[in-house]
Amino acid sequence: MPPIAMFINTMKIRIVNKSQNPLPHYATAASAGIDLKANLSEAVVLKPLERKLIPTGLFMELPIGYEAQVRPRSGLAIKNGITVLNTPGTIDADYRGEIMVILINLSDEEFVINHGDRIAQMIIAAHQQAEWVEVGELNETERGAGGFGHTGI
Repeated sequence: MPPIAMFINTMKIRIVNKSQNPLPHYATAASAGIDLKANLSEAVVLKPLERKLIPTGLFMELPIGYEAQVRPRSGLAIKNGITVLNTPGTIDADYRGEIMVILINLSDEEFVINHGDRIAQMIIAAHQQAEWVEVGELNETERGAGGFGHTGI
């Protein structure tokens, strides 16, 4: 069987790296996301329930029709209670500012973020814009208005 890398489609994304960290990269051939690293001149302490905006030093130019989603790293979440507050955070194709990550400490202990620490992951995803058509009523479905927990435990 051919290596998995032969089946992967890639796109070129223009990126400016103003950090001292290497460019983001995929850890494995089948990885969906790349790790974002902190770009800090000094360590940042996140106290319990505190949130801070952490810079990455990265700026990018996404093609129209794509977004970047910033998501928590599972290891930080389970081991330290550190997560991305507005998850997933969306970076639009017309944004040209620095990629920043809102981290929050949901644990009961302080957490130190150092320069170069992997703080989040980023996924590039296609999207579409919708044209909204106002109507007086919606078509019926079997589910109807059933919402949270309507199918049971």
